[in-house]
Amino acid sequence: MKIPKHIKKYRVDHPKRFRLADVDPADTMGLEVEKDDAKAILAADIKRLAELQQMLYAQDRWALLAIFQGMDAAGKDSAIAHVMSGVNPQGCEVHSFKRPSEDELAHPFLWPVSSRVPRRGRIGIFNRSHYEEVLAVRVHPEFLERQRLPRELVGKQIWKERFNEIRGFEHYLAANGVVVVKFFLHVSKDEQRRRLLARLDEPAKRWKFSMDDVAERKLWRRYMAAYEDMIRHTSTEEAPWYVVPADHKWFARLVVAGALVDALERLDLAFPKVEGAALRELMKVRKALLAEGKGR
Repeated sequence: MKIPKHIKKYRVDHPKRFRLADVDPADTMGLEVEKDDAKAILAADIKRLAELQQMLYAQDRWALLAIFQGMDAAGKDSAIAHVMSGVNPQGCEVHSFKRPSEDELAHPFLWPVSSRVPRRGRIGIFNRSHYEEVLAVRVHPEFLERQRLPRELVGKQIWKERFNEIRGFEHYLAANGVVVVKFFLHVSKDEQRRRLLARLDEPAKRWKFSMDDVAERKLWRRYMAAYEDMIRHTSTEEAPWYVVPADHKWFARLVVAGALVDALERLDLAFPKVEGAALRELMKVRKALLAEGKGR
């Protein structure tokens, strides 16, 4: 059994009809990690991703931005680490967005991410992103107060307005050669509980635990509603959302890797050709280097 390269099942192509309840966080498309199928597919995609990154870097015309969102313990860090394990670090940059600083709060909400968009030829990864502004900030109205916006600008339409601004920002990126691919790692509440317990039970993982994780669990339904509304309003053809079943980390990595490979393969990347006078000059250099070796 082969998983489709474009991972169409998890790409939100019809956002107005999207329902988060229709995606099973434990789905694996019938694959099993113990069998060779899943391991072979992931290994092939990681290898292909590395090849495509080399061409992306050499061609220096496009950039790829991968955005990861999800509840705590959804597996964002491990998905990034495993899927990008074959990529040359010189052509990839990861930005993890935490709670905004006072300086960031004093700027428009897209300001912190706009300066971290990858340059052409590079892959950029956002571990959390500007989408926290329509997730955590929406679930916690007190966070919006900290932004000190003029009161007349904070009305019932603020989330719709922010969705519009995000779509406009991502359209701007796409129009400038930045391919945007977004992943919501959809973990169940039960699986999150197991992972949080593992952090408490294993000394090497305790540093990851935060009391905030427990507090946010009490707001689970509000978060799921915010995620669903966010995906409905911001999944576009040029910047699609993939809702990735994340109860099985190995399967989440499989979906992410396949989607990134598909996004890069759509660009028809190739190594630049050296032709004409430039090629003749290289051949002269080659001849000189060969002659240098014979003279020893």
